[in-house]
Amino acid sequence: MRPRLPERRSLRTRLLLFIGVTLVVVCAAMALTTVLAQRAYLMGNLDERVTDAAERSQGGLQRRTGDDTDLGFLNERGQAVGTLAARFAADAVADGTGQVIAAQVVTDDGTQQTLTAAQRAALDGIPTDGSLHTRTIPGLGTYRVTAIAGDGVPVLTGLPMDDVQDMIGGLVLIEAVAGALGLAAAGVVCAVVIRRQLRPLGRVAATAVEVSRVPLGRGAVTGLTRVRERDTYPGSEAGQVGAALNRMIDHVESSLAERQRSEERMRRFLADASHELRTPLASIAGYAELMNRGTQRIEPTLAWRRVSAESARMTGLVEDLLLLARLDEGRPLQSSEVDLAALVAEAVWDARAAGGGHDWQLALLLDTPALVLGDEARLHQVVANLLANARVHTPAGTTVVASVEATEAHCVIRVRDDGPGIPSHLLPAVFERFTRGDVSRSRNAPADGGSGLGLAIVAAIATAHGGHIDVQSAPGRTEFTLTLPPSPVLPEAPSATARPALATGTPRPDAG
Repeated sequence: MRPRLPERRSLRTRLLLFIGVTLVVVCAAMALTTVLAQRAYLMGNLDERVTDAAERSQGGLQRRTGDDTDLGFLNERGQAVGTLAARFAADAVADGTGQVIAAQVVTDDGTQQTLTAAQRAALDGIPTDGSLHTRTIPGLGTYRVTAIAGDGVPVLTGLPMDDVQDMIGGLVLIEAVAGALGLAAAGVVCAVVIRRQLRPLGRVAATAVEVSRVPLGRGAVTGLTRVRERDTYPGSEAGQVGAALNRMIDHVESSLAERQRSEERMRRFLADASHELRTPLASIAGYAELMNRGTQRIEPTLAWRRVSAESARMTGLVEDLLLLARLDEGRPLQSSEVDLAALVAEAVWDARAAGGGHDWQLALLLDTPALVLGDEARLHQVVANLLANARVHTPAGTTVVASVEATEAHCVIRVRDDGPGIPSHLLPAVFERFTRGDVSRSRNAPADGGSGLGLAIVAAIATAHGGHIDVQSAPGRTEFTLTLPPSPVLPEAPSATARPALATGTPRPDAG
């Protein structure tokens, strides 16, 4: 099959051509039907007149003598101008056809004109059965004729068809002129209507062209042109296209904005990661150079201890980055049933050992066992990061409460402290990577603060387990809430008498 060629004409032109051709076909069919109907009617009327004239002629011949060539009945009153009469030879009547031996026609002045031999020859062979025939007689035109025998002498009678042909010709001319004028008027009206109706589609196309000229490959793209509201009415096809184009532009703009934000986050992430890695690398390089020089201004043991500390710091940062990369790729985590109560109790015990200056408390509010399916090591890392965040960013003496709630619908871990709170300008980005309160990144010691990846890891691990984490913070109260789906198979819920109570002060290792 040959490939279909693309349309080279505009939609407006194709619509006009289609409508024009349709109107021409319809008008031609109506005109042809009218002409055929009118011709049938006129021919029927003419045939009745011819038959009546033949019957009158038959009666006129019966009143006359036996002359075979006598056509005197044409002189009788009532004969129309152009009436033709003819007599047949007696020997030709027996076989149903006849040879015309005498024929006359009534002229305009009422007299009879005898037909010539050539004109009579055009009438030969007509059967005398009363059927109607059309014959063209030289010099006289087209006639409608019939021949009847009846009870008397056979006679042929005819009437001219000029009136019928003239009327049909006039009707054709009138319909042609009226049809041409009507088609011209309809074409103008259709052109105006189509132009007006396609105007919204043209505006939509113009908007699409304008948007297509905007460079979308780089930089922030905002404020793209939209189709005006009047061209987005869903009741029309053009409105549906306009509304769909607006939705597509909205999606494109939001996608480009998200791409821009992702690129900015990636650039910031790379810059922050480079800065975090450069600091320990510079420290390690500095101590290595001092040791290579053999200077006595630094103890080798102290230098190796500082190199090891910076190496450990850099290793931890790289491991955090690798973990985030794996979580971003959606790599599956290990899955087993994890008891959140025991996990949080162990994490609180570890936090107390690392930060004895804080008041650590544990609360277990369980309607059902707090069991979830997940990676126990990663979930422990989540709780440890939340507790470490409270320890690092709150002063000594701050009370930190870690609680576990479990229902049939979800399991919740809350970490609440009564410290100074998170600055309001940091709350929207608190779970983004390298977000820290100490914007300058300066620390008095490596242990002060963190790399800014702890809460980002918490959010990524929560998402990987099908949960989510939220934060609410105000001076004197900061609370992180981790919500996880429960394990699909749970043991029977403990009775109300066995429900754990609030544990305050120093948590026991078996607090879960």
